[in-house]
Amino acid sequence: MTRVIHRPVVLATALAALVAAASVVAVEVRQEREFRRLIAVGDAALAQDQAFVAIETFSGALAFKPASMLAHLKRGDAYRRRGEFTAALRDLGEAARLDDTAPQPPELLGDVHAALGHYEQAAEFYERYLQLDDRSARVLYKLALSFVRQEQPAKAVAPLTRAIALDDRFAEAHYLLGLSLRALRRDDEALRSLDRAIALNAAFIPAREERAALYAERGRTRESLDEIEAIAALEPGRPERLVSLALAYARLGRRDTAVATLRRAAERHPDIPAVYAALGRVWLDGAQSPHDALAIDRAVEALQPIAGRGDATSETLALYGRALLESGKPQDAERVLLQAVRRAPIDPLAYRYLAEAARRLGHQPIARDARSLYAAVAAQP
Repeated sequence: MTRVIHRPVVLATALAALVAAASVVAVEVRQEREFRRLIAVGDAALAQDQAFVAIETFSGALAFKPASMLAHLKRGDAYRRRGEFTAALRDLGEAARLDDTAPQPPELLGDVHAALGHYEQAAEFYERYLQLDDRSARVLYKLALSFVRQEQPAKAVAPLTRAIALDDRFAEAHYLLGLSLRALRRDDEALRSLDRAIALNAAFIPAREERAALYAERGRTRESLDEIEAIAALEPGRPERLVSLALAYARLGRRDTAVATLRRAAERHPDIPAVYAALGRVWLDGAQSPHDALAIDRAVEALQPIAGRGDATSETLALYGRALLESGKPQDAERVLLQAVRRAPIDPLAYRYLAEAARRLGHQPIARDARSLYAAVAAQP
């Protein structure tokens, strides 16, 4: 029996299939267009630091493409910027799972772990990135930084050397290499790295601070002072810069310059206790003898107001107690120094001065305990 094929029916069926296929394609095109639009809107929101808006937008994109590595990556980065690290790890981990050849997810996973203080895990992800792309100076620097934060400066040297070979104008890499080399006691090399960092960025304050400290350690006091002067000039609005400068002058025996610097700081920053504490220290340390009444009176004058504050530090109280002791007032000194040894963090010198004040007053138990505590603290590395 011959089967009859009706041509109109076949044509109608084919046409219906074609229309259905075209409809599917049209839907997919619309979805792809909407997906790309949402990604672009999310990127624009992130560029304007609107992370919450970006998260909502990238979530919308994921509704169209739940298995999109790109959308998971971008939403994970938005969560990271908002400090929502658990959500960031979830999205970035999914992005890494969806495409294990993409270098961006490991880098961002490393950034999240670094922000959480998980430096060992951060290093693992940065190393995973470098297995995919070993020519990123930025990620080499991040890897080295994670080693430094784990107190493993020796491990930081190689990635920093590679980063600098890729980008010799990377000032931060030169600085971090200087820090690492200094921790390894390779001071000459450290100084060259710090010199290069500052040559690239003259306003690089941390590099200048490190160079000033290194100069001071090596007895190059004039160069250390020059560095501190440069830092104070770069940040004239910060009172601690003037304090550091004044103390450096004092260490060189230039008491009058130190005092003038601190008086200038006090005029600009009358409510900063550290300025008056430094002034008291300069007067005390610069006294010509234990009987230099003028210097001791000036120290008491500078320290008394800040020592009476409820937030006075142990260091301030120890200085004030020392000034009272040197002005011949051991009873007042003992009272102040007993306060100093009860304020955390305790200035170890407070025990030393307390022992002397108590000895003069005949308070042997207090003197003995204070001497014992000072000896124990002084013996610590």
